[in-house]
Amino acid sequence: MTKKNLHITVIAVFVLAFLAGSLVQPKYFNQGVDFLNSKFSLGLPHFWEKPLRMGLDLQGGTHLVYEADLSSVEEEDHSSTMAGLRDIIERRVNLFGVQEPLVQVQEKKPYYRLIVELAGVKDVNKAIEMIGETPFLEFKEQRTEEETQKILDKIEEIKSLTIEDAQEVENWELAFEDPYFKSTDLNGKYLKKAGLELDQTTYQPVILLEFNDQGSELFKEITAENIGKQVAIYIDDVLVSAPVVQEEISGGRAQITGQFTVEEAKKIARNLNAGALPVPVKLISQQTVGPALGAESLEKSLKAVGIGFLTIILFLALFYRLPGILAALALAIYALLLLALFKLIPVTLTLAGIGGAILSMGMAVDANILIFSRVKEELEQEKSFGVSLEQGFQRAWPSIKDSNFTTLIIAFILFAFGTSFVKGFALTLSLGILISMFSAIFITQNFLRCFEGTKLENIKWLWK
Repeated sequence: MTKKNLHITVIAVFVLAFLAGSLVQPKYFNQGVDFLNSKFSLGLPHFWEKPLRMGLDLQGGTHLVYEADLSSVEEEDHSSTMAGLRDIIERRVNLFGVQEPLVQVQEKKPYYRLIVELAGVKDVNKAIEMIGETPFLEFKEQRTEEETQKILDKIEEIKSLTIEDAQEVENWELAFEDPYFKSTDLNGKYLKKAGLELDQTTYQPVILLEFNDQGSELFKEITAENIGKQVAIYIDDVLVSAPVVQEEISGGRAQITGQFTVEEAKKIARNLNAGALPVPVKLISQQTVGPALGAESLEKSLKAVGIGFLTIILFLALFYRLPGILAALALAIYALLLLALFKLIPVTLTLAGIGGAILSMGMAVDANILIFSRVKEELEQEKSFGVSLEQGFQRAWPSIKDSNFTTLIIAFILFAFGTSFVKGFALTLSLGILISMFSAIFITQNFLRCFEGTKLENIKWLWK
């Protein structure tokens, strides 16, 4: 590379660092713009302001754990049902403007749970309302008189017994079933659309339902098998309508009538459109992370980052002198680029994510040390400065490549199979490693080459 191209490259690196720094902390850039605009009336625009996204442990928020009732779902469909439940809940909380909600499935058979983390939501009741308003829609068909009587008899048989004694009774589970209606395969997961109309005769609000293709077939089968009988419509296990089927209904359309106000009917239709749950869920745990705890965690994390960074710079300057100072400058640029990337993607930062970023900084330092050690070995063999740089980087590269790519593979595995905090750690570690390799191999190398052919290359104590 010619000196001219080298200088252009170094200038481009500093311009990139300036832009990254302005994105990370636009306040100072905008203050300068305001000063110039006030003095010279230039009308310069402010730099783009984009905040870092903070996770639950830094920003504070609500942590909820729900347990799903999969008793009516075939075992082979459990995983797909939970995946659908996760997507619906995530879509639901997004409608309320919650940024970066974390919704994940936890399978510990026989329990299937849903973990919901809502950063920035401090009101637990509001968070529960967000999830709880999402209804479970279910169609049930009328039981035979024999089935109804059997359940009513079982209820009568155990009603005066304790729970322990009741479980000794044969088929005691029957007492906890609906004596009049039994579940069908048709529920909210087959719903395509819900709407609201006024009945032309009674002027009462009516909720219209439209099912997808699979739901249409199920609805057709249910109505064909229950002509002259009631088909009950339940929302969150509450009976809202139980019309008598007059004929087989095709086309996948149904309606819910009941003693609704217009506002209640609108709310039900809106919530059904937001995503009727494929299975009922029950809140079993709730926890609030206060903003004070989040702020304290963030303050300690940033303090740890600052101390670590200053220690690294001091170490590099003492042990590697001028190359160490240049490496420290490259690391500062690395930090700006990494934070800018976190904002652009954007990455939701957690304590674990900050840990991954700090670890990647250590990998960047390791790469620089390998390079400097190799360069020193070449210089000690009385080779020229330019040749020592070239061969030092070439011989350090295999070790840098192997260590970094091995770590990347582990990070990808952690991201693919880990839980939320592990995923955050793996993501920031991966991004940090990629930027650190760019910093060590490209930025540091070009900084060092700026001294090739200058008087400073002959001052041995600066390099050895």
